[in-house]
Amino acid sequence: MLMKNHIFSRLLFAVAVLTLTLMFAPFDAFSQSKSAKLKNDKKKIETEIANTQKLLKQTEKNKNASLQQISVLRQQISNREALITTLNTEIFQLEEELALNVKLSQDLSKKLEYMKSDYSRVVYLAYKNRKLIDKVTFLLSADNFSQMFRRIKYYSVFANNVKRQVELIEKTQEEIKAKNEEIVQMKAEKLALLEGKEVEIKKLEMDRTATTKKAQELKQKEKQLASTLQEKQKKRKELDVAIKKAIEAEIVAANKKKAEEAAKAAKAKANKNTTNTSSSSRSGKTTAKNEIVLTPDEQLVSNSFANNKGKLPWPVAKGAKVGDFGSYPHPDVPSVMIENRGIDILVEPNTPVRAIFQGEVTGILDVMGTKVLMIRHGEYLSVYQNLASVNVKKGDKVTTKQSIGTVAKSSTNNTYELHFEVWKNNVYLNPNQWLSGR
Repeated sequence: MLMKNHIFSRLLFAVAVLTLTLMFAPFDAFSQSKSAKLKNDKKKIETEIANTQKLLKQTEKNKNASLQQISVLRQQISNREALITTLNTEIFQLEEELALNVKLSQDLSKKLEYMKSDYSRVVYLAYKNRKLIDKVTFLLSADNFSQMFRRIKYYSVFANNVKRQVELIEKTQEEIKAKNEEIVQMKAEKLALLEGKEVEIKKLEMDRTATTKKAQELKQKEKQLASTLQEKQKKRKELDVAIKKAIEAEIVAANKKKAEEAAKAAKAKANKNTTNTSSSSRSGKTTAKNEIVLTPDEQLVSNSFANNKGKLPWPVAKGAKVGDFGSYPHPDVPSVMIENRGIDILVEPNTPVRAIFQGEVTGILDVMGTKVLMIRHGEYLSVYQNLASVNVKKGDKVTTKQSIGTVAKSSTNNTYELHFEVWKNNVYLNPNQWLSGR
């Protein structure tokens, strides 16, 4: 009877240990990864808000930067809305984790009570049967040596299990304490997030009020702004023509150079017929103005550039987009149509410009008092306009994020704006589709 009771106790104990082990399986790794991503996203948005706030202060000091100011305000509103959305998601996830931890703590308490009860029963059975049979008598009463060995092993296993159960009880008590401390910390973190959300909502309302007020001010001087914008659009069209001509000239020159190199290589060969065929084939492409002939190495760069669509870094580390790609009525002066082949980014003074991808500097132009730099990435080009200084030269190989110059001051409003474009051969593309989301 004693043997059966002990065996039954060991079975119950094994079930308890197995249940406890399953209870403490590693915490949901996906949830932890998601939480880390949310915190990282929040940090990026907060950095963007801080940078945009500096630009707002910069435009507030400049009476001629009213259009830039309202554009930056809209950008700031968008940033704050993104931050509030991220905070809401983080709060929701924290509430889920908090509820799970509370449930785990409750389950741990139940398991602790079960293990204590089981342990008490095992101790009680051992005490109750101590007079009926002691260990020595139990061992000596064995029928044979094999049975005696099994009884010795049984006592050893039983003693170890009891010891292990005591250790598990102590460990569970520590885990309950740690879990409860974690719950307190989570509640404090949730409270901080809620307070931060309230602050951001108030700031969002202030930005919206400021945007409405600024829009009303701009409405009163729409004619003056329309005149300024039209003049800016006129200059931009002249720049667009100059840039396209430079790109087409670069394509022709590059193809001509390659054709000449191919002709020289072919002439050196013994087979004259093969030489003529090769030269004729190459020269057929030298007259093309819309597509550059790529070497195998250039083709690799071109393919790599294309594969990074939507993941390319911005041409400046921080700034606010104040002019978007496309053809559309100006959002604040609808009488003026905007024709923009790229994007315009408002930055702080002395902001460095960086290459968005590895490539070769193929052109540095001085057009209408502004410097324009072109970098070829296979059949693609990135164009950086309104540079104050350039620290590379034509023919230089550049790497991703390498500094290539600094942004110049705009001639119309004394702010610092970079105009950025992406081309494929002589066709301009939407930069928003190529750059990362910051």
